[in-house]
Amino acid sequence: MRIVIDAGHGPETAGKRSPDGSLREYHFNAPTARYVADELLHGYEGVEILMTHDDSRDVPLKERTDRANAWGADVFVSIHANAYGDGGWNDAKGIETYVYTTRPAAALKLAGAVHRNLIRSTGRPDRGVKSANFHVLRETKMTAILVECGFMTNREECALLKTDEYRRKCAEAIVAGIVETYGLKPKQTGQTPPSDDWRAEFAAAREWAVEQGITDGSRPKDTVTREEVWTMLWRMLNGEEKK
Repeated sequence: MRIVIDAGHGPETAGKRSPDGSLREYHFNAPTARYVADELLHGYEGVEILMTHDDSRDVPLKERTDRANAWGADVFVSIHANAYGDGGWNDAKGIETYVYTTRPAAALKLAGAVHRNLIRSTGRPDRGVKSANFHVLRETKMTAILVECGFMTNREECALLKTDEYRRKCAEAIVAGIVETYGLKPKQTGQTPPSDDWRAEFAAAREWAVEQGITDGSRPKDTVTREEVWTMLWRMLNGEEKK
């Protein structure tokens, strides 16, 4: 499946920033798009990714849609942060997702799944799935949606948009919506049985980690969450003794 991930606008696009200038929209869009692309590419079978933006320049909208069309993409997802008003702070807030004005059924299905996951993951107000005559929705020949993940002109949401935690939440929600819509299958990580030498090293490493209070040594074959990794690193660096 060929999926285009588009970080809306560019690093120098005029006006696309918070009222105090502390956040440019692209500084939210680009890392969030990268997280989406990485998770899809490395986590699911049969996925190809095209990124249509560029950190070094503002890529014209026509160039973005021309590349997506020439590549024969199946899906186009454009990631944005919203703004409202005359350039000052205001109370507009929440998340909204867009399809083209003709409201294609395939786009509505994808937009609904992505939007639902974004609201669930972030807890931000639900502004609904809407339609608009945006270039990236009008000129693409594949299923296309555009997501607005919060308002740069709202102080609370601007602060969220600056954080890596919020960007990852948005990315994971976008991925979840794509996976739900198209039934993408997770990649299987086949493992080669370890040799005797490796088994000895595993045992020694486990014993050391337990002695250092980094882990209790249980569930040696299980995967770990980010929180567990952070905790083990913190214990190791801080020399915490196992209680």
